[in-house]
Amino acid sequence: MKSIKISIPSLMENIKIIESFIDNAKEKYTINEDIYGNIMISVTECVTNAIVHGNQLDGNKKVDLELRLEDDSLHFTIVDEGPGFDYEHLSDPTAPENLEKIGGRGIFIMKHLSDDVKFEDQGRKTVLTFYL
Repeated sequence: MKSIKISIPSLMENIKIIESFIDNAKEKYTINEDIYGNIMISVTECVTNAIVHGNQLDGNKKVDLELRLEDDSLHFTIVDEGPGFDYEHLSDPTAPENLEKIGGRGIFIMKHLSDDVKFEDQGRKTVLTFYL
C-alpha cells in the first residue's frame, strides 16, 4: 500500500496546494480521467469544510490530507482540529425548505461524487473512497 501525506495551515489560499497534490497524485498513480474530476471536487470541498467549519479559518490550525492507494481503490483522509460536527443528522440540501440556505451542499456533493464517505472522530476526520 502506498501513501502520501501533506499538512496545510487553515487558509483558503492553500486550496491550490491541495489541487496540486491531487494533480501530482494523478500523474504518479495514473488516475483515470473519469474519476479525476470527482476526486478534485470532493477532496477540495472536504478540505474547504475542514478549513472553514472545522478550524474556523484559523491559520494556526492545520488540515492533514493523506492519500492511500490500494489495489482497487484510492482513499483520501482529511483531518481538521475543530470540534467536529453532528454528521448523523444532516439536513437534505435538496429539500424545498433548504434550497434558499447558503451552505450544506458540500457533504451532499461529496456523497454523490465519491464511492464511499466515512466520518470518524466526531466528524473531525473524513475518509473519501474512490474505486479504480
